[in-house]
Amino acid sequence: MIEGATVRQAGPEDAVGGVLPRWVALPESVEEVAAVLRACAERDLAVVPAGGGTKLHWGAPPERCDVRLDLGRLDTILEHAAGDLVVRAQAGVTMGALAAALADEGQELAVDAPFPEDATVGGTLATAPAGPRAFRYGTPRDLLIGVTVVLPDGTVARSGGKVVKNVAGYDLGKLFTGSYGTLGVIAEATFRLHPLPAARRWVRAEVDAADLPGIAAALAASQAEPSAAEVDRPEPDARPALAVLAEGAAAESRAAELRELVGGGEISDAPPPWWGLVSRDETLVEVRFPATGLAAVLEAAERAGLAVRGSVLSGRVLMAPSAPMEPEVLAGLRRRVEAAGGRVNVLVTPHAGLDRWGQVSALPLMRRVKERFDPGRRMSPGRFVGGI
Repeated sequence: MIEGATVRQAGPEDAVGGVLPRWVALPESVEEVAAVLRACAERDLAVVPAGGGTKLHWGAPPERCDVRLDLGRLDTILEHAAGDLVVRAQAGVTMGALAAALADEGQELAVDAPFPEDATVGGTLATAPAGPRAFRYGTPRDLLIGVTVVLPDGTVARSGGKVVKNVAGYDLGKLFTGSYGTLGVIAEATFRLHPLPAARRWVRAEVDAADLPGIAAALAASQAEPSAAEVDRPEPDARPALAVLAEGAAAESRAAELRELVGGGEISDAPPPWWGLVSRDETLVEVRFPATGLAAVLEAAERAGLAVRGSVLSGRVLMAPSAPMEPEVLAGLRRRVEAAGGRVNVLVTPHAGLDRWGQVSALPLMRRVKERFDPGRRMSPGRFVGGI
């Protein structure tokens, strides 16, 4: 079907959200990715890009999927300019492999991606998860300084670092990060790096839920500069466990300062076992909120009977119900969270008709961007907000 790229018949294990493709394409270069997309454009075939498959069940199932584009063979770290704290990698490089290579040079990409042994650079950008240290270092979008993408018609475009060909008027890195593969294919990415911290210390404590918003505010303003503060509340009426990370040469003394703000606890050189873990359950809800909304989010979760895990500083927590979430429970949660300035995204659910994204004010603009990049609706159709 496609000259130069390996293509095989799809099997049950290749389904995306329960939708079985006809073929799986396995390109080994940017040029082969472009050839695949050109061939699909000529035949009006819908394409879903895939990396390690760790988050293919996030987002809605595609409306159609003719070709699963497996980027696992684009697995080369193309350039590591250690002196400039920059790395350029292909989309199929796993986050674990990238971390190991950078650590050999005393550096890191400060993205705490879930499932790092299998999650890839491209998949991490496409879904844009914000890990524990996003408070200090930012999200994948913030650390991305250049990107090579292949558009639905097979055009190769570049933006940011190492620019060769751009798409006028668009910051491709920002557009494609978090787009769930609906605009095109991320083929390569260039990131800004950080030196590995000389030391890390975690302050671990149990706190009262009512005290957590005040503690979070104190931590955010502290001169001890925590890199992250994560909460774990496995039962709605349980006392939350809190872990605060201090990094750097003065990690021990800074952890002691942070311990005073938390109100006690222990200082450890290892995180708690739940640190940064993302549930693989059949329902996963993401709540994003401003700093002032923490109390309301905790109350909303308690009323809905939901466990909570995530960042009290960067304003992102995950909730994994023990049973599939019913529409009325989601509606109540969303109403309370939105009243506090936040939003609720249902990343994973077995309910086909559940409103995953809620009201999105930027939806008209997002639809115009989709029309600009993918007028034929061939790239992961229906996977993202508003059926984009």
